[in-house]
Amino acid sequence: MTENPYVKQFPGLMAGKTILYCHGFASSGQSGTVKRLREVMPQARVVAPDLPVHPHEAIALLHAVCEQEHPDLIIGTSMGGMYAEQLCGYDRICVNPALEIAETMRTHGMTGTQQFQNPRLDGQQEFYVDKALVKEYRDVSEQRFAGLRAVEGAPQTADGGGELERVWGLFGDEDTTVDTFGLFSEHYPQALHFHGEHRMNDQSFMHSVVPVIRWIDDRQDGRQRPIIYIGVETMMDAYRKPAASVQKAVRLLIEHYQVYFVAPPGQYADTAPWLEAYVNVPAWQHDVYTCRRDLLYGDYLISRQREGDTMATLLAYGSDTFKTWDDIIAYFSRLGGQ
Repeated sequence: MTENPYVKQFPGLMAGKTILYCHGFASSGQSGTVKRLREVMPQARVVAPDLPVHPHEAIALLHAVCEQEHPDLIIGTSMGGMYAEQLCGYDRICVNPALEIAETMRTHGMTGTQQFQNPRLDGQQEFYVDKALVKEYRDVSEQRFAGLRAVEGAPQTADGGGELERVWGLFGDEDTTVDTFGLFSEHYPQALHFHGEHRMNDQSFMHSVVPVIRWIDDRQDGRQRPIIYIGVETMMDAYRKPAASVQKAVRLLIEHYQVYFVAPPGQYADTAPWLEAYVNVPAWQHDVYTCRRDLLYGDYLISRQREGDTMATLLAYGSDTFKTWDDIIAYFSRLGGQ
């Protein structure tokens, strides 16, 4: 078992599948993100080549790796996110993608002699960035969305998703290095903000990237999880801060269930920002606004309101049985995902 308090193993996640990781600028296939991927998904195969400094060589290598490995998922961070977006035909997660990398290099002084941040298999420790190399990066980055345009109007993939649905963009809300959220969201609908900086840490990875990996894994396998609806009023204290243990409960529940967050229709303006602030990525497109919770079709409904007859098993939050979120955690722990 892992000794890292923030990282948890999920042996079944992407089990038996291949993940291709595309690292960022001046990094390597020995980065901390690669170690994190292998630790969290021990039954997945993670392929992480050292990318050449010259971008034309790097994208050519990645295409060759894709033809050989047929990855089930490609994850790219920063510069690697820019490359991953261009690898059409695969499920991809682009984390803080440097879609305008030449401009990023210019504004952040990423020219001259550069040190590799992680060991590389060829033993190279530094490289030099001149104007010619910056131009190469500009030329390659300007191929962004070219593959998407080439498949516009193409039929859906075998698992029911078109190319637009196969690409996710995750953008740190405290990223001061790259800001391409607007550019990405002009082309792809699945653009999300997560709480974090340009470089992911254990918490931002576990709370933001892992839920998206789980959604992709479920879609690939046609997996249907039991559904839990949570009344948003149960999640807040009197000061509209998260109730005790509710964030812990959500992190545990999404491991086994499809979780949706329910509020009255007139509360969207207040509820959506609250969910983004305190639940973040797991709440993306998982909010429901209705005054008829009794008609929600699912397995469980956690609500403080009097619902009458419901189509889901009602867990009355605040009752003697479910007085706190710790009581709800204990209840679902006994169920074991059922």
